[in-house]
Amino acid sequence: MENSVATPAASAQSRGLSNIDLYRAVWRWHFYAGLLVLPFMILLAVTGALYLFRDEIDQFLHADLMRVEAQQGSAIAPERQTAAALQGYPGEVFKYVPAAAENLATEVDIKTDAGEKLAVYVNPNSGAVLGAMDYRGSVMWFIRKLHSLEKLGPIANGALEIAAGLSILLVITGTYLWWPRGQNGGVMKIRGSRRERVFWRDLHAVSGVTVGGFILFLAITGMPWSIVWGDKVNELANGNNFGYPAGVRVDVPMSRERLSERVQTSWSLEQAQIPSSVQRPANGQNITTPIGLDQAVARFDALGLAPGYSVNLPSSSEGVYTGSVYPDDLSQQRVVHLDQYSGRVLIDMNYADYGPLGRGLEWGINVHMGQEFGIWNQVVLALACVVIVIFSVSAGVMWWKRRPSGKLGVPPLPQNPRRLWGVLGLLMIGGIIFPLVGATLMVIAIVDF
Repeated sequence: MENSVATPAASAQSRGLSNIDLYRAVWRWHFYAGLLVLPFMILLAVTGALYLFRDEIDQFLHADLMRVEAQQGSAIAPERQTAAALQGYPGEVFKYVPAAAENLATEVDIKTDAGEKLAVYVNPNSGAVLGAMDYRGSVMWFIRKLHSLEKLGPIANGALEIAAGLSILLVITGTYLWWPRGQNGGVMKIRGSRRERVFWRDLHAVSGVTVGGFILFLAITGMPWSIVWGDKVNELANGNNFGYPAGVRVDVPMSRERLSERVQTSWSLEQAQIPSSVQRPANGQNITTPIGLDQAVARFDALGLAPGYSVNLPSSSEGVYTGSVYPDDLSQQRVVHLDQYSGRVLIDMNYADYGPLGRGLEWGINVHMGQEFGIWNQVVLALACVVIVIFSVSAGVMWWKRRPSGKLGVPPLPQNPRRLWGVLGLLMIGGIIFPLVGATLMVIAIVDF
């Protein structure tokens, strides 16, 4: 019997074919992920870059409503400001936002007699009504809704969750494809001219590896808002104790209403229920008169809520005054509920009360929104968004130049199909963590097969 012994040349050839197969398998999955993700990535990058400067842009575009001439120590009482707003726009006040700075107007949110919601702006120094717009009708609120596809409902939100998860896999597979294998071009250097495909390939590779870490961070920190993964993790972190993190005192009567139904709150408090006010006996008689907005605002000021807080007014006889603020400084993030009759603090929540998971995710969200490190946080993330757009556009151009006429241009199959399924098995680790992503990968695999 003759023994067949593989020569070094044959072994090298076998390893080469195996590496080519693996490369093709990774490339094929990278292509499919990119085909689905890149349109979302451009949308998220453009709207996200704009939203990083939301205060600056809104106060510039709506300066006639939001800005006033600065005057020290001359603000009139909150109830006088709300009365002035109601005189111009009759209805019911549901939220009051004191001026966050001396040169800014007060916002009085009103549900009019016709049933529409308006944000009315009042000069806090004179009580003059500056005008009104639809509640959450500013340019930056529109950009925020566009960024989250909120207007399109849960299906669109689910699509964004899939896009965020696939973008994580896109970075991982893209890093493998970029990895230097003895070549210099396309690693950190761009070759050719804009007419050549190699230029767009190198531009895509170099910009991708430059911004890959940012894509991973933004995708992961954006996931808490997602409809499946975000909701389930929120339940895990804050699913008990009336939606408050463990250890927070909630030994007061609670309503069935959630905080997120009344005010734009933090991720950690999306499930938090609002406590109820109680008409308590005083000298043998029930307290039936609410403390009023003036006293509520004075109470919040005395408690030390950071400038920029908002006050939600009681919506019923059992409702509460809710003061909430989500400033750049996470340590000052706070929500306080006051009994509307006694002014007693029912629940006082701040960042330090969140659990470890909540604090970590809130920190990531704060950085994601450009708040944690001041102007540098905004500038660095804005530059990253610009590179993400370049990365995405170059991918589209590269694909268009490479694809055969009239065809999709899917990368070639590996000679050994098991390589393709092996890569899918590795990607499904991410699919288990993010279920919608896993389901999408299986659909792609079935279609591809």
